[in-house]
Amino acid sequence: MNEKRNFVNLNINPCKMCMPMGAALSLKGIENCIMLLHGSQGCSTYIRRHMAGHFNEPIDIASSSLNEKGTVYGGEKNLVKSLDNVIKVYNPQIIGVATTCLAETIGEDIGRIIREYKENNQIKNREIVPIPTPGYGGSEFEGYFVTLKAIVEHLVNEINIKPIKEEYINIIVGNMSSGDVRNLKRILGLFDIKYIMYPDISETLDAPFLNEYNSIPKGGTKLEDIKRMINSKGTIEFSMTIQDNISPGKYLEDKFGVKLFKCPIPVGIENTDRLIDILKTLSKRDVPDEIKNERGRLLDAMVDSHKFNGEGVVTIYGEPDLSFAIGDICKENGIKTALISTGTNNEYFKNKYKNISDDKTLYIDEIDFETIEDYSKKLGVNVAIGNSEGKVLSERLKIPVVRVGFPINDRIGGQRIVITGYNGSIQFLDRITNTIIEKRYENYRTDMYQKYFEENNEKEENNIGIEDKRLKEKTLAHPCYSGKCSNARMHLPVAPKCNIQCRYCNRKYDCVNESRPGVTSEILSPDRALNKFIEVKKRLKNLSVVGIAGPGDALADFENTKDTIEKIKKEDPNITFCVSTNGLMLPYYAKELIDMGIEHLTVTVNTVDSVIGAKIYKYINFMGVKFEGEKGANLLLENQLAGIKIFAALGGVVKVNIVMIEGINNDSIEDVVKKVKECGAYMTNIMPLIPAPGSDFEDVSLTNGKELNKTQKKCENIIKQMYHCKQCRADAIGTLDNDISAEFRTCKKISKNIETSKNSEIDVEYKFAVATDSRIYVDRHFGKVDEFHIYKYINGEVIFYEKRKIKKYCDNDENCENEDTKIKNILKVLEDCTYIMIQRIGDLPKKTLEIEGKIVIQTCLEIEEAIKEQVLKMVRI
Repeated sequence: MNEKRNFVNLNINPCKMCMPMGAALSLKGIENCIMLLHGSQGCSTYIRRHMAGHFNEPIDIASSSLNEKGTVYGGEKNLVKSLDNVIKVYNPQIIGVATTCLAETIGEDIGRIIREYKENNQIKNREIVPIPTPGYGGSEFEGYFVTLKAIVEHLVNEINIKPIKEEYINIIVGNMSSGDVRNLKRILGLFDIKYIMYPDISETLDAPFLNEYNSIPKGGTKLEDIKRMINSKGTIEFSMTIQDNISPGKYLEDKFGVKLFKCPIPVGIENTDRLIDILKTLSKRDVPDEIKNERGRLLDAMVDSHKFNGEGVVTIYGEPDLSFAIGDICKENGIKTALISTGTNNEYFKNKYKNISDDKTLYIDEIDFETIEDYSKKLGVNVAIGNSEGKVLSERLKIPVVRVGFPINDRIGGQRIVITGYNGSIQFLDRITNTIIEKRYENYRTDMYQKYFEENNEKEENNIGIEDKRLKEKTLAHPCYSGKCSNARMHLPVAPKCNIQCRYCNRKYDCVNESRPGVTSEILSPDRALNKFIEVKKRLKNLSVVGIAGPGDALADFENTKDTIEKIKKEDPNITFCVSTNGLMLPYYAKELIDMGIEHLTVTVNTVDSVIGAKIYKYINFMGVKFEGEKGANLLLENQLAGIKIFAALGGVVKVNIVMIEGINNDSIEDVVKKVKECGAYMTNIMPLIPAPGSDFEDVSLTNGKELNKTQKKCENIIKQMYHCKQCRADAIGTLDNDISAEFRTCKKISKNIETSKNSEIDVEYKFAVATDSRIYVDRHFGKVDEFHIYKYINGEVIFYEKRKIKKYCDNDENCENEDTKIKNILKVLEDCTYIMIQRIGDLPKKTLEIEGKIVIQTCLEIEEAIKEQVLKMVRI
């Protein structure tokens, strides 16, 4: 995320620890067990330091002290000597031999070494278990469960299966605190359930004070109980995200038929309810009154805190199961989760996290704290929830951290924190809410002063939501986003390919006589685009923005788009770039767009309903595969929303275009606006459908200005609206009110000359009403014209006659007259003009004018040339 980096594949302060750390945490919950780490001395020191800092208990971990010689010639000698020393010093009942990166890389066969060691030393009543935990194989999360499964596989035996299941329940504990394990025991006791807690760190890692030091603390799961787990009537495994291949509960179910109940860490109402329901089923008992009362108190606590929690915008980080549970309690209490992240790549969590978050929550795996810090800053996070490694957020961004999980080494009592059950959830929720309240009042007076009293504090700028002052200035200088400036923009038609087929689009209708999105008079190569940019820049000193708006899709033709931007950026590094897209490929290019310097993005999102989408989109071409109907529409929508979230989260500004189509999506546009705002959009642009000749929607009724304006005003309460859209061509040039692209087109001029002939010498006079700003070209849209230039054609000469003012046909006036009245007024002004010459006109007003006897001519030629060409046509007729 740091743009100043000149290196790749490097994590700074990763949001995870290694697999051997997880092995150590689980082994410490087994009675009379010692861990032997087959690797360098530094690995065991790293683990002991973290565990001692968190649990505030002495942590003994043996090491084979693998050095350079052992790395080259093998570490068998070191491992054998270490086993001798461990047995002599600790006399453990079980030794867990965990590997490290080094041992796994050299291919050390610890299984063989252990077997031969036991045979040579005639060891029969002591268990030595090989556990594969290379640091590069996963995080402490995977290491924890790999170890638990390895121990179970090693100890259980089919000959010990009893014909009748025992009344015990296996409780496979995730990486919880000692306090949470004790709390689970309390809950199980209230249901009078017999259980095997595996592993059990309630005493081993939170022991009472004793005068005598025990190198192996008392407590932990007995080996005999682990062996009996195959005869239990069920297993509750507190993990929703662990892979089946390393799940001890799944192994017991598949191998020995012990029914598995998967349960999330019981934090919050829903997750704790799930545990209580399972316990009620297994025990066949009613819920104890004490549990019912605790649930009632949690509900009361939620009511007490709800008025504060809406102000919370949190970052959650840590192990997948813990993040899952924290995300759930935040969702239940109205706390917005901006970012949820884990240090490991966990496909199960990716699928399940959607259930605990809303659509605007960003999920990233295999993350480091530099990236978490960057996203937290951009997403406006005010509270972080996770372990002490996130203290960098407090130090640099002044974001308080609600500490939970492992490790907590900068506070006392991390091993005693209780967040499970209804009672623990109350404590946890209170901590989160109080942190939100504390943060709220930290800068309250300063914030209120800046918001309401500080001079030059424009509300609109404050609501932009962009941290970078430079980007704020660029947004305000962008004519499409601000609507206030007189800067010019330039669209470069370098991307003709498209990967969707909208029913309102006819890709073959690319004509100089049309002015609408997706239309251009020519397609430019990146080199020609650069040359045209240089030419336009020389003439337009106010040129500030270069956009890629098709005529297809900028991301479907990404190579041309990228090449064009890079060439122009090299020519003028200060120009602002923007890109328009349908969003299908946006999740794949969002970061690259940001890296290229694209700060403004327009995404066309016409619906958030796949049923409506199937009516709008004929097909979707995704990665070479064609999707139709609701399936295609849903695929497009998912990618649009994901892409907007990513681009906005990376600091970009997103404008969403919505084409208003009568009878299709006109009643559901508010839903689109709400959804894209949740995803991080800055503004929306609701614009009427322009029926393209030859398209499926060419005969769809046009949305009138009054209905359009009504919808825009309604949505203005949700998000900033764009009222000044001109629905520009893909090769538009100039200011929004004055498109002079025709002056830069290379379209062929009419070569025919109107020669003096018998037919042309007839003493005739024709009068043309021309829509023009430049007085050189026919360059104005009928709906935007407030004056016509009247020209006469007299015996081969085109003569300017006068200007005539009219009231605009389209003025976005909520109290506008109806269209019939406006057309009548225009007809009255142009009563003596048979010919009306405009750049573009809507289908409805065109038909109305023609019914009244007017001849409507759509063109973009020079005025004199266009009039002579029309006269020539009439003479030939």
